[in-house]
Amino acid sequence: MNTMKLGKTGKDISKIGLGTWAIGGGPAWGGDKDLQTCIDTIRECPKLGVNLIDTAPGYNFGNSEKILGKALKGMKREDFVIITKCGIVWTREGSLFNKVGDTQLYKNLSKESIREEIELSLERLGTDYVDVYMTHWQSVEPYFTPISETMEALNELKAEGKIKAIGAANSTPEHIREYLKYGELDIVQGKYSVLDRGIEKDLLPICRENKITLQAYSPLEQGLLSGCLPRDYVPTGAQCNKKWFQPENMQKAMDMMDAWKPLCEKYNCTIANLALAWILAQGGFINLLSGSTTVDQIKQNVKSAEIQLSREDVQRMREMAEEIDNI
Repeated sequence: MNTMKLGKTGKDISKIGLGTWAIGGGPAWGGDKDLQTCIDTIRECPKLGVNLIDTAPGYNFGNSEKILGKALKGMKREDFVIITKCGIVWTREGSLFNKVGDTQLYKNLSKESIREEIELSLERLGTDYVDVYMTHWQSVEPYFTPISETMEALNELKAEGKIKAIGAANSTPEHIREYLKYGELDIVQGKYSVLDRGIEKDLLPICRENKITLQAYSPLEQGLLSGCLPRDYVPTGAQCNKKWFQPENMQKAMDMMDAWKPLCEKYNCTIANLALAWILAQGGFINLLSGSTTVDQIKQNVKSAEIQLSREDVQRMREMAEEIDNI
């Protein structure tokens, strides 16, 4: 597995990390996954050179963190670089986020909330520190907290050794500039796939300029770009309201993937490998998350980091995605 530096920390991270939203299960994923399969998937990561694991309390009300905590038992803590997040809560009020089942989630990045959240996360993870603490969603009215106050809390946790680095997800360039006024920001997480290239306009440039790692999530568009879904696939859970899972768009995407087959033969890889390799080809400061839920999936996906797409093939894949987006 190829590695890269995490922001300006000097810490080595694998180019591909394991994202554990799906492992957390719950309504968004059609129910809970088999626990032992999830644990085995996490424990396989170091053997494959994957040391970066991403989780969050908001992934099924802490279940993702709990599963990761169980997997870490008996493992070497230093073999893992763990990202978890703050800012999405259900035990205190905040600005309305979304509803999962009968439970309302809120956005809250106040100092008090962050202090409470880190302790709960550390307990669920069974560790005394996290490598990266990331704001999951940015603060909004009516419970708006200035980034200066949020960063004050994060810098205090960093000084105490409970977190080693700070990150931000779902943020704008304006947010990033504000974070940088008050301390170090080493990683920014944003949705990025060959079908969703919106962050290229402004988020990628500001990360490149400030030596911030850009971590792409949903690079396979919640499984669509895995190449494994049948033509008559019916979206479930979190997929249902997404652009590329609407019937007409899904068929266009599948036509595009059919046209990728000669590239799969050229690089001796899968459709998913191509989609992931395309992301990594966009810059050396880019990292990505694989939402694998089985050992076989993570074994397949890590091969993507070894594929060196030609400049011409990277451009052709971009053009094919642009064509179906403009029809």
